[in-house]
Amino acid sequence: MKGTQNSGDFSKGKIWKHIAALAVPMTVAQLVQVVYNIVDRIYIGHLPGASSLALTGLGLTFPVITLIAAFTNLFGMGGAPLCSIARGRHESGRAEKIIGSTFTMLCITSVFLMAVSYLFLKPILYLFGASDETFPYAQQYLQIYLIGTPFVMLGTGMNGFINSQGFARTGMMTILLGAVVNIVLDPIFIFGFGMGVAGAATATVLSQLLSALWVLRFLTGPKTELRIKKGYLRPEPKLVKEITGLGLAGCIMSATNGAVQIACNATLGNYGGDLYVGIMTVLNSVRDVVMLPIQGLTGAFQPVLGYNYGAKEYGRVKQGIAFTTVACVVYTTLAWLLIFLFPEPFIKVFNSDPELIAQGVPAMHIYFFGFFMMAFQFAAQSTFVGMGQSKQAVFFSLFRKIIIVVPLTLLLPRLGLGVKGVFVAEPISNFLGGMASFGTMLVVVRKLIREGKSLENQ
Repeated sequence: MKGTQNSGDFSKGKIWKHIAALAVPMTVAQLVQVVYNIVDRIYIGHLPGASSLALTGLGLTFPVITLIAAFTNLFGMGGAPLCSIARGRHESGRAEKIIGSTFTMLCITSVFLMAVSYLFLKPILYLFGASDETFPYAQQYLQIYLIGTPFVMLGTGMNGFINSQGFARTGMMTILLGAVVNIVLDPIFIFGFGMGVAGAATATVLSQLLSALWVLRFLTGPKTELRIKKGYLRPEPKLVKEITGLGLAGCIMSATNGAVQIACNATLGNYGGDLYVGIMTVLNSVRDVVMLPIQGLTGAFQPVLGYNYGAKEYGRVKQGIAFTTVACVVYTTLAWLLIFLFPEPFIKVFNSDPELIAQGVPAMHIYFFGFFMMAFQFAAQSTFVGMGQSKQAVFFSLFRKIIIVVPLTLLLPRLGLGVKGVFVAEPISNFLGGMASFGTMLVVVRKLIREGKSLENQ
């Protein structure tokens, strides 16, 4: 096998070391990815003369961007775990068919999403809470950003197949390349060329293009174990069904995030105006930054878990779940305390408007209350996906966001809480969703291990 960074067999050695070895570069990649995503918000949030309105306009584009991410996850997060399980079973042909089918479906879906988004751009943005003052900023950004839809879907969706083979540093470079280019080009286009919001979108599209080219070059080159092959590009219906069945969890997680953003923006616009939509944009940005080590850790956990589950190393499966859960809980508890004690510096990164800061601090205290419960949700979701349990993964993606957050976001403000009710919905969902998903995960894992052992003894 070529490539010195590939650890190969995840069933040998201490499982926590495999997770940590993947998690470090993947966390760096997540950090870079978050910087990649929020650098536009940082620059736009400090535009002279219209920073708050421009930032709010950018926030209105999140549901569209989230929808693109949802379909990326449908295929990318469905294909990569299946590829890991196939590797664990030494089924290289099946693994490469999964890669080929995923690539083709990402290409087809990206063109479709781009066309539909352009066709209904104006009504979509007003539905998401745009006002006459913020619509022009949102429109300028999306009209250019949508050009890069195929690039972002291929770069992000196919990068999971690099990580699933143990090439975590190469996967990190995918994100690093795009992020560095975006960070360098943003001030040039935004301020140097005077393009403002349109400049931010242009820089993003160019950086996405470079990331996509990097991924495709690696997955068709000599260094990887499993490749994109011409003979496997025609999707097999049965295989696509498996990929989307497992990827539906990640898709729904992103899609429901979009639904929550729509509900929050619309409700905040009605009860608090553009200022509170801007505050929610900042809070979402802070959450993106704080969550990145968890996403890196659980992202590293999934291929290791899938490999060991496919290899029937059930003791190592239990060890991996325990390590990941404890690490997630410890980190999110520390992050919660830091945000509670020092909220203003987090907000000032994105905007220095005194009124936004004054109203944003109490909103942040409410929104992040009990943040550590998110760790249980993420640990359970990554376990379900890593072990190929699509039904449970899908259900709990829907449960937290659609069954809890969206109804509460719409209901609590009407019960006299006003804008505060929108922020209260998040911690309630963290507690209920975290407990329900983690408890169910423990029951499901015990059942799967028991069934696996009984088959081995027959």
